Amino acid sequence: MLVAVGGTGLAALLVAACLDLPDFGGDRHPYGDRAVRAALARHTANTVASVNFDQRAFDTLGEMTILFAAVLGCVVLLRQTRDEHRARPEPEPVAAPVRRYALLVLPLALLTGLYVIAHGQLSPGGGFQGGVVAATALHLLYLGADYRALERIRPVGVYEVGDAVAVFAYLVTGLACLIGSTAFLANTLLPYGTFNTLSSGGTVPLLNAAIGMEVACAVVVLLARFLDQAVEIEDDTAEERGK
Repeated sequence: MLVAVGGTGLAALLVAACLDLPDFGGDRHPYGDRAVRAALARHTANTVASVNFDQRAFDTLGEMTILFAAVLGCVVLLRQTRDEHRARPEPEPVAAPVRRYALLVLPLALLTGLYVIAHGQLSPGGGFQGGVVAATALHLLYLGADYRALERIRPVGVYEVGDAVAVFAYLVTGLACLIGSTAFLANTLLPYGTFNTLSSGGTVPLLNAAIGMEVACAVVVLLARFLDQAVEIEDDTAEERGK
């Protein structure tokens, strides 16, 4: 009953808000116009990046926190328990075309992910998209070679630290704004630079880079834990029942 009452009130507010929205397909777009004006005023060529890391940077902090908490939860749930042990993974044969394609595409995919992160304030993409591309690019080595080759370039502990450092860097940027007598995560800490260059946008490139690092490290850690369960970790109780 409590949820029904609260849901009814929320539905009423949403309907009232929707009735005041601009007509679909009309020529009046007050929210879009304001977002574009704010992005251009701060020399950010990509309006979406300006919205994510400037106009609503605090909301993006919440999204990053959700991802960080989700990865932390998976690490805790998928940790090795007392009735499990690690078995050394044995390499499987890989078809030559698959090996060639994976090893050829891996550096290109990794470079593409880093490019998307670095140019997030200039062109479509950014830290969220580029981080996923960069993280998954590393796992082409698992497809083209074997699991042990992936482990050599993917020390999970380093990526766990990188994940935490990226979240900390985002928070420190916001705290630096407070020290500078402005609002938390307000884009007033750095000069806006020359429009349509890598150094433009004030704090937008910094926050975008922090998100890119956090997403890349988080995805690597997440996939590592699931691969551990599928490849390395075996259940001792199941083996004993089989015997």
